[in-house]
Order: sequence, then C-alpha cells, then structure tokens
Amino acid sequence: MKMFAIICTRDVKLPIITKALVNTLSSYGVEVKLLAKQSSIFEAYERGLKLCTAKDEDIIIFCHDDLQILSNHTQFIAALSTCVKKTTGIVGPAGTTLLGEDSVWWNQDHWAAGYHRGMVKHKTIVKFPPHTHKPDQVRIEDTEYGPYGPVVVLDGLFLAARKEVWVDVGLQKPDYFEGPWDFYDLHYTSTAHKKGYTNYAVPVDLIHMSNGELVGRDSWHKNRKAFIANTTLPLSI
Repeated sequence: MKMFAIICTRDVKLPIITKALVNTLSSYGVEVKLLAKQSSIFEAYERGLKLCTAKDEDIIIFCHDDLQILSNHTQFIAALSTCVKKTTGIVGPAGTTLLGEDSVWWNQDHWAAGYHRGMVKHKTIVKFPPHTHKPDQVRIEDTEYGPYGPVVVLDGLFLAARKEVWVDVGLQKPDYFEGPWDFYDLHYTSTAHKKGYTNYAVPVDLIHMSNGELVGRDSWHKNRKAFIANTTLPLSI
C-alpha cells in the first residue's frame, strides 16, 4: 500500500508552512502532488487523482496547504490504517455524527450535545490595543470536538481514503454548486456515507493555520443553500 497527498494552493511561491507540510509528508513516505494557481478545488482534486500512479487500495490524501502535522510517522500511519478496511469511506481529524438541516457540521448546539468527533489545533492571533504597545501574540489552541470514531461528514482540511473510494464517490463539482471552492468536504463525505461506507474521525494531530474566515464569503453561502436543497437532511448515525 502506498500513500499520496494532493495539496491545492493558490500560491506559486510556496509559503514556509506549505513547504514544511510537503517535507513532513514526504519524510513519511507520502508522494506529494502540489497543484498551484488552481481555480477550483473540485477540478484540482480530480486532476490530482489522475496524476497519481495509485492502485485501488492505495491511500489518497486531500489536504489544505496551511497545515502543520504534529503526529510522528508511526502515529500518522496508525491513524490512516483505518482506511484499509473495505467498509471504510473517508477519514479525517474532525467531523460529526449528525448533520442537521442547516448543513453546518460544527453546529454549536450539536457540539454541546456531544455529536461531534475529533480534535484540531488552531492558530489564533491575539491583537492588543495600539496604546498598550504590546506585540501580537500567536496562540495554539486545541479545538476538542469529541471522542474519535464514526461520523457522517468530515471537515475538509484533511481527508483520506483509498483511491477506489474516491473514484466511487466522484470528485467532480455538482452542477448545482456555483462556487468552485466550497462544500466539497460535505459533498464528498456525505456521498460516501450515503453509499454505505463508514467515515471516521481519526487522531491525526495537526495545527490548522486558519480559523475558517472564508466561511463568510458569498460563494460559501450559495453552495450551502444549494447543498441543502439537494440533500435529504438531517444525516446521522
């Protein structure tokens, strides 16, 4: 079994964090395909999969370019070993057992009720008022969603599955989505769930250098509305 990673980035000149991510994955024996200046994450992932010389049972990772992986090699391989089971769909570090009618996987009420799974570290920047003359502080905070285990959908910052699962799920953008970057994660993972696979939140320890600022953009809301209109909700296990 081999592992491949497809990283989609809009930058031609790679940031330090992306270079470090590529180096970490490569040191773990993962063959990395880096696609720069892409106009759609759906098209990038489709293209990336075709570029891989992967067999059906090989593991393909799709991940953001602003991650720092903290799991060591042994821990990383152990977390992704869940993919090997034929009944497994897609795995990642965070998701939920209940996707409600709002199609927001991190729904705060569901989180408080214990439906969410997994953990992700996030980098946050604390800014002080100018009159304090204090420099900005960078903090790494653990976002603990819940115990690891089966989920219906996963956050798209890091997704892994066997090649045959990705082919079965299909990576192309649905016609009803307007935006080229949003809701790919819920589309992919909910499709896997509906096809009878079991998705899992697994212990891949990483830092995400973003807090989801892009959620506020117009295309996110348009794709969310389209997803709701074309999906029978809620989804749960």
